[in-house]
Amino acid sequence: MLPAGVRVLVACEESQATILELRKLGFDAWSCDLQDCSGGHPEWHIKGNVLSVLNDGWDMMIGHPTCTYLTNSGVCWLRNKDGSRNEDRWQKLKEGAEFFKALLDAPIPLIAIENPIPHKYVVELIGRKYDQCIQPYHFGHTESKATCFWLKGLPKLKATNDVKEQWKQLPKNEAQRLHYLPPGPERAKLRSKTFQGVAQAMAEQWGRFACR
Repeated sequence: MLPAGVRVLVACEESQATILELRKLGFDAWSCDLQDCSGGHPEWHIKGNVLSVLNDGWDMMIGHPTCTYLTNSGVCWLRNKDGSRNEDRWQKLKEGAEFFKALLDAPIPLIAIENPIPHKYVVELIGRKYDQCIQPYHFGHTESKATCFWLKGLPKLKATNDVKEQWKQLPKNEAQRLHYLPPGPERAKLRSKTFQGVAQAMAEQWGRFACR
C-alpha cells in the first residue's frame, strides 16, 4: 500500500510534530486535540474530543494522552498531608486511565499510545504494562525523558542515533533541561512536545510497517 492510502490519527497532539513527519512521507495523517493546533496546519487538525472520531476508518493511531494523573512522579499526590486519600486525585486518575484504555482498545488495527512511566495503580486500571521505554538520546537528542509505548500490532521502535554518551557529559541542568523549565503556561506544552527525532522514527518505522 502507498502512504497516501494509509489514514493515520495522532490523538492528543496540538503541536502536530508527528503528523508533519508523516505528511512529509505522504501519509494521510491528522492531529486531534481539544486545543487549536500550533503546528501551522489547521487544515490537517481535528479540534475536538478524539473519542468521537475513533470509528472513522483509521489504519493507524499514535496517541499522546495527558499524563498529569498517570505518571509515576505524581503518585505522592494520591495522599493528603495527613495520610488520607486524596479522593479528587483518585477520581481524576480513574478518568485518565479510562480515557487511556479507550484509546488503546480503539477499533484501529495499529496503535501506539505514549506516556511517561506510569505508577502501579494506572497499570492495574489499564490492564497491562507498557511494551517499550525509550529516551530522546536514542534518537539524536541530548535530552532525558523516559517515554513509554503501549503497542497494538506495531513493532518496537529501533534507535536511530544513540547519543547517550554525549548526553552523559552535559551539566545536570542541561541534561535534565525539561525538568528545570520555569513554571508558566507554556511549560506543559514544552514538556509534552514530541522530539523531532522520535517523531521521524515513528513516521518512518511505523509508517513503513503500515504500508507492508
